[in-house]
Amino acid sequence: MKPLTEQDIRTSFINCSKGEAKRVNIPRDLDERPWGDLDFLGWRDPGAPDHSYLVADLGGRLVGVALRFQPARPGFLHRSMCALCLTTHPRGGVSLMTARKAGPAGREGNSVGLYMCTDLACPLYLRGKKSPEAGGRFEESLTLEEQIARTTANLSGFLDKLTS
Repeated sequence: MKPLTEQDIRTSFINCSKGEAKRVNIPRDLDERPWGDLDFLGWRDPGAPDHSYLVADLGGRLVGVALRFQPARPGFLHRSMCALCLTTHPRGGVSLMTARKAGPAGREGNSVGLYMCTDLACPLYLRGKKSPEAGGRFEESLTLEEQIARTTANLSGFLDKLTS
């Protein structure tokens, strides 16, 4: 992914108003992000623990979405798998991320959800740059490029549902 600026990010959002996009807490470490290892930029809002954001380049067009999720419940023990990168995590490592649909459907309250890594670090898990906490990645026969293509296709499918 090419490096993004704060302005690139703010103008990419498809499921929130311009005012909401102006109030999004953009990561302060954009210059330090490993852009060559990212297929999308994802981050959690430090000021709102149940808000996350994701920006992806889909065919040369930046698409940003605001996501919400329920924090993990204490004492609830299980393992879950991210539907994007297929990484497994213990409690709280995967969350159902929901995004309001774009346009009139979103204003009517329609949303789409997908189970994703709570920290949105899927590209780093794929490349072995980050290890899941007591979780893991299954041994796959696919090449890294094929795994990246699958993850990108899974993300594209989710983002397409937000605009349909």
